Amino acid sequence: MFESLSERLEGAFKNLKGEAKITELNIAATVKEIRRALVDADVNYKIAKDFTDRVKDIALGTKVINAVSPGQLMTKIVKDELAELMGGTESTFNITGNPAVILIAGLQGSGKTTFSGKLANYLKTQKGKSPLLVAGDIYRPAAIDQLMVLGGQIGVDVYSERENKNPVEIAQNAIKEAKAKNKNVVIIDTAGRLAIDEAMMTEVANIKNAVNPQEILFVVDSMTGQDAVNTAKAFNDRLDFSGVVLTKLDGDTRGGAALSIKYTVEKPIKFVSSGEKLDTLDVFYPERMAQRILGMGDITTLVEKAQLQYDEEQAKRLEKKIRKNQFDFQDFLDQLQQIKKMGNLKDLMAMIPGVGKAIKDVDISDDAFKGVEAIIKSMTPYERSNPDEINQSRKQRIAKGSGKDMNEVNAFMKQFDQMRQMMKMMNKMPMGMGMGKMPGMRR
Repeated sequence: MFESLSERLEGAFKNLKGEAKITELNIAATVKEIRRALVDADVNYKIAKDFTDRVKDIALGTKVINAVSPGQLMTKIVKDELAELMGGTESTFNITGNPAVILIAGLQGSGKTTFSGKLANYLKTQKGKSPLLVAGDIYRPAAIDQLMVLGGQIGVDVYSERENKNPVEIAQNAIKEAKAKNKNVVIIDTAGRLAIDEAMMTEVANIKNAVNPQEILFVVDSMTGQDAVNTAKAFNDRLDFSGVVLTKLDGDTRGGAALSIKYTVEKPIKFVSSGEKLDTLDVFYPERMAQRILGMGDITTLVEKAQLQYDEEQAKRLEKKIRKNQFDFQDFLDQLQQIKKMGNLKDLMAMIPGVGKAIKDVDISDDAFKGVEAIIKSMTPYERSNPDEINQSRKQRIAKGSGKDMNEVNAFMKQFDQMRQMMKMMNKMPMGMGMGKMPGMRR
């Protein structure tokens, strides 16, 4: 997402390269290019013009200090204003109540049902809640089946009444069920249409009036661009929802919805979602998104994702093994599994400052580790724990078992040995260097 916009903005800042200060003359071309970039990203022209007018006014009123170039100053101003355009700060998410009721609305195909499953998983695993999913789409049996499958995958109960054609009754009965079973969050998935119509709006409004939800989340397909913003406005005029969810951020989207939906409906983006995996849901942070748009990376989110997978006891055991030069193939495999749980590999790498641009044209598949995993899993437990004992005949058996040729097995073994040698060298460094100063390691 945002790759084209990022490139255009970077090109705009180059107009100030070599300039000693910002002036009306040299900033004109930069501001014009920024406005074009936003419009091409499917941001409404009026919003793009208001944005660039603010950027220009701030830039002309800011003194450029010697240590900062005009280009760097403009980048910071644009970052701050992009963050403000998208909401400024993280929005709160209200899950107080017994139970807290969250109503999910949006057009058909926007990703409501998948998001409902992701939200339930997020609340269960990261907030310690006991959610109940409610199948409120009475028109599509497949929607009920999908929610049942999602609930089964994450271990969350799903409430449904297949024969009942009254979604208001279903929602009310679900809340009674939640109270009886001590569920503290109820997530109601509602029906959508291919386009806005009165029947859909009335139905969702009736559910809202009947259950008085703490949160009403409007789910929007970010790939639909400015149409998504217009749809959000129509829904908000009728429902007065509390927040927006942007789905399909991993698709071919120009970013217009993310940039302008807050400006248009005056409601915050609360979550962003990508892919079908149920752990690919993130709280929306405007400043972090602005940093990513400008190629600054997002180290904070990367660290948070790593911390979610961080097992302190496992880390202590791993540290001891590394200090004793006993790091083996099983340890390596365990670390790969933790990395995979953090999300899409290319998205993770793009959060590292400077890396996103370098890998934008590189195809990094989520299956990138499969070959290595196949090799390790073709080893016996003894071989995984004793890398130095793997001789030529063992390699041949491992190659055959993993479906790899000997060259691939030998290359991996060599790389693994080099990594172990590097760890060994770091252990020999003087106090204050080496492993003792690595993140997560203790003395």
